[in-house]
Amino acid sequence: MDGAALRLTAETPQEEVLRFGRTIIQQEADALSAIAERLDARFCHALDLVMQCPGDIIVTGMGKAGLIGQKIAATFASTGTPSHFLHPAEAIHGDLGRVDEKDVVLAFSQSGETDEIVRLIPCLKSLGAQIVAVTANENNTLARAAKIVLPLGPIVEAGANRLAPSTSTAAMLALGDALALTCSWRRGFRPEDFARYHPGGSLGRKLARVEAVMRPLTECRISRCDQLVRDVFVSACRPGRRTGAIMLVDAQGKLAGIFTDSDLARIFETGRTELLDHPISSVMTQSPKTVTSGVRVQEALTAIAKSKISELPVINDSGEPIGMLDITDLVDLAATSPGGESALDEPESPWTVPFPNQNGSDA
Repeated sequence: MDGAALRLTAETPQEEVLRFGRTIIQQEADALSAIAERLDARFCHALDLVMQCPGDIIVTGMGKAGLIGQKIAATFASTGTPSHFLHPAEAIHGDLGRVDEKDVVLAFSQSGETDEIVRLIPCLKSLGAQIVAVTANENNTLARAAKIVLPLGPIVEAGANRLAPSTSTAAMLALGDALALTCSWRRGFRPEDFARYHPGGSLGRKLARVEAVMRPLTECRISRCDQLVRDVFVSACRPGRRTGAIMLVDAQGKLAGIFTDSDLARIFETGRTELLDHPISSVMTQSPKTVTSGVRVQEALTAIAKSKISELPVINDSGEPIGMLDITDLVDLAATSPGGESALDEPESPWTVPFPNQNGSDA
């Protein structure tokens, strides 16, 4: 491929465009494989320095390397290691006040000679911060100033002109992620810890406890199991959007069964309306699937999918209902499960089946 710009025209077959795009990806993939092979004891030393850091991990870089640095700082912070990004140009105009001798600075620069980074080095040294350099090799200004160097090795940028930071930034990203996530693994960072730092969005909700997303008892339909079916549906009314099931308790207040709207419809569809005047215990699903308070939402979602149900009562250690998980409230989590987020607990997405009610028919 020569240095001429590649344009999609009538004379440029789609196959050539795809071949060019695949070449870019393959060049970056090859560079990452080479870095993985070259990883040595220096990575372990850098990891020890990060884990023993009494302060924060300060990440810095200029231009495209700086954008990678911002992402790596965010990854450190979200996986249990306090971290901030320091813009090298802003640092010499006051932001150096964020750095002290307790910190470790992770500096990204392919050449190791970036003006802003070179000017920043003596300032960091005077503050007593230790530097870990992610750079091409050990023969540049940044590398010589660093306590530990993580060399990227020989890098050829991707593309026709081999100029735009591409392979180098992919390598920085991979090496930074390796450092942050290995650190998280060594710290024993658990899904529960991850949830604490990610309370928003579908991922945070999956990792949260069921109490955080269930409908509380005040918003659920609940009745005694010795009542007549007709009386249950009169007494169990609730304002607003209702759940698709009624939880039924015994005289001690423990969950005894569940009765769904589909169960009621089935009574009418089969013409057995006399059952409306029978105790609901005779037609309810006894010993329904439940989840105990304190369980993570992801585990509850898996239970819903495996049991092919639409409602999952939440009970306490005494067997008393405290709320309800309704699939209609969790549909946003179901929609995101096929991606990597659901892989936290399950190798495959459970969200490939319809959701019948507790008695096995479609709700």
